[in-house]
This record gives sequence, C-alpha cells and structure tokens, in this order.
Amino acid sequence: MSLTLAKEVLQIEADGIQAVIEQLDADFDRAVSLIMNCPSRIIITGIGKSGIIGQKISATLNSTGTPSFFLHPVEAMHGDLGIVDHHDVVLALSYSGETTELNMLLPVLKKRGVKTIALTGNKNSTLASFADVVLSARVPREACPLGLAPTASTTAALALGDALAVVLIEKKKFAASDFRKNHPGGSLGERLKTRVQEVMITGPLIPLTTPDATMREAITILNEKNLGAVIIADDNRRLCGIITDGDLRRQLSLSKPLDLDRLQVRELMTPSPKTIEEDLLAADALSIMQRHEVTILPVLNKAGLLAGMLHLHDLLGKGEFRLLV
Repeated sequence: MSLTLAKEVLQIEADGIQAVIEQLDADFDRAVSLIMNCPSRIIITGIGKSGIIGQKISATLNSTGTPSFFLHPVEAMHGDLGIVDHHDVVLALSYSGETTELNMLLPVLKKRGVKTIALTGNKNSTLASFADVVLSARVPREACPLGLAPTASTTAALALGDALAVVLIEKKKFAASDFRKNHPGGSLGERLKTRVQEVMITGPLIPLTTPDATMREAITILNEKNLGAVIIADDNRRLCGIITDGDLRRQLSLSKPLDLDRLQVRELMTPSPKTIEEDLLAADALSIMQRHEVTILPVLNKAGLLAGMLHLHDLLGKGEFRLLV
C-alpha cells in the first residue's frame, strides 16, 4: 500500500513538472534577459513553503555565478527593504499569487523602479499584475490527498528555479573552475582542487587495446572494464584514438553488418580525442568535459604518452575517490 502511494505521489509531481514545461513561453526568455542585464543582485522573496523554495533557488544561483540573496517579505516591510536598490531584480514566489505579506511589498518595489519576476501558479493574480515578467508554475494538482500541503507545486517551482540557474550558467559561460571557487570547503570543491594524476584510472584498470586489435576484442574489453570507452594506443603508449560505447551503438544501428572478427579497431576509432595532462587540476578536466560534451578523457604525461584515463565519475565522486600516496 505504502509503495503504491509513494509511486502515485512521485507520478503527480512528475506530471506537475511536465505541466510547467508545457507552459514555458517567451516570458522565460524575458526573465533570463532581465537577470543577465541586472548590474546588481537578484533578490528572492516569498513566505512559507514558497520562501523555503526561494532560499534554495538563491543558494543555487549564488553557487553558479548569479549573485542573489533571500529577503523575507515581512522583514522587508520592517526595515530590511533598505537593502533593495533600484538596480536589483526581484524574483517573487507565491503559488496563489495572493499572499498578503508579499503583495504588500510589491507596490513599494514598483515605486523604486525595481523590476520584478513573478513565479506563480496564477497568472491572473495580484502578484502577476504587479510583475514585469510572469513565470507560470501551475500544476494540475497537489500530491497531498487533502489538496492543502504544497507538494507538487513546490517541486515545480524548484524545478523552474533550477531551469533558470542552468540557462544562466550557459549564458554566462560559467565554468567548473568558477564553481570550484565558490565551493572551497565542499567535497566537490575539494575533489576539483586535486591534480588529475590523483584521481585518474591507471595500469590494468584502463580499458586499453591496440589499433590492430579486432572490434570483437575491443568490445570484450569494453564490457569487462564497463567504463563506456576503450582507449587505443600503440605498444609505446602513444595515443591513437578512442572508441566509446556510443560510437559502437551508432555503427551497429547502420544497415550494413559489421564483421567484428575482421574489422580492426583503427577503422572505427575516433583519432585525436580530447585529452588532458596529468599535472593539471581536476577542475580543468571538468571544464574540458563540459565544453566538449564528453565524459572520458585520456590522460597524457609530460612526454605525451598515455598515463591514465579520467572518467566524469572520478571527478564527481561516484564510486571510490582515490588519492595516490
């Protein structure tokens, strides 16, 4: 019974996010433009559960290159409004759009010339009428069986905040090295401060073969190592190329059958893959992966020979995070 109900709740919340996807329109682009052109900070405000979601959105923006802070609407009306400048942009959250404490704040912001983005489930609300841009986060229903506790609506608002943050990351060309600067004390920050040679896969753990090996041999190594790729190098460990499981799937999807026992690796490999030097930072590796949309990097030593292999999981901490001693 509990498992069935849990699945139902998750499905309702998934449906809520799907509904928000379908509601996305030009106002989302306008919201992004407002934030991109803001010379100051993003002030996020809301009360109750919306306020909690607002605090999380603010934290995400701060860690990804968009300065922001959370302002409680009641505290704002009792002196904290002094921190708001006309150069700021306000992101106001209220699902109903009729939160009294929040709506009391809006006319004051408007008088100051502050641009406001409303994130609400009611585009015809008081909040929406005061806003310069309205982001709709309306969901079909709450997961709460009473229809009272914010559940699907807060999930949808959180997801929409994440969408804003990620689009801003791309617009600002915010890199992994920038993320590390904002997380000097976090576990991910610590990982990204290490050298590539401290976290790379080495020795017999590397899925490695030679250019004249057959594709069947390469597939065997691919399956055994289960890292999503095979590195191709000659007997002197000079890098020749790479074959990923994606490359293999694309080849197998073609109508022409492959003779895996006769076809050599050199015929299907991608030559000159993206690489990284072993003495660079893990943050540099993550930037390369992000920029070129790859998850695996062959690692070269100072002589330009293969020293190891780096997988995205080694950077983000899935599995064992190893330090060489």
